[in-house]
Amino acid sequence: MKTFFITASGTEIGKTFVTTLLATQLTHSGYRVRALKPLVTGFNSACPENSDSDLLLKAVDLRLDEKNLARVSPWRFSAALSPDVAAELESRNIDLRELTNFCLKQEDADITLIEGIGGVMVPLNQKHTVLDWIQALGAPVILVVGSYLGTLSHALSAVGVLQAHGQTIAGVIISESINQPMKVEKTAQILKRFLRPIPIQIVPRLKSQEAAPNLLSLLDLHL
Repeated sequence: MKTFFITASGTEIGKTFVTTLLATQLTHSGYRVRALKPLVTGFNSACPENSDSDLLLKAVDLRLDEKNLARVSPWRFSAALSPDVAAELESRNIDLRELTNFCLKQEDADITLIEGIGGVMVPLNQKHTVLDWIQALGAPVILVVGSYLGTLSHALSAVGVLQAHGQTIAGVIISESINQPMKVEKTAQILKRFLRPIPIQIVPRLKSQEAAPNLLSLLDLHL
């Protein structure tokens, strides 16, 4: 089973859309896919419909129920805060080893997609960040960035941190932002100049996945 970790340069960038798109495209290509978002904050247990967890379940043709929610997102917190703070408010703790073991659990799948939470350096607990989680898994990383003002610095900083800690970056996906100072193609051109040979792909703002570009070429070298 091959594993990929989807992270971002910040929060609300487009990780879930990219993860669901990858899951759908892989499934249509004949792969058995396990899609996870193990950590979720801001989760409304009274109304889980259309949550990130629900969207991932739909992408792999699983219905929304408590059993499947636990299979996709076992760590769910109500406060829309960083995981360490959200867990503390509920007198809970996120153990990195438990989190990693859950992600690496062998299931009947060819590919596991793991969607992180927030950006690369978001705290998970008192000692660990998302970067520690990525390192523990040792999986190729797909970095999702935006095209908003400031994204060049945020994207290059995230890549720099990942590379400084020896992580393999399978690709960078630019998820087009609502507000952007220049065309998304220009953002891609600049990032390519600094990030060669990392592949870069644009996902424009879309209402549905049907018009989305094929992202599977980013995974080819790692499958």
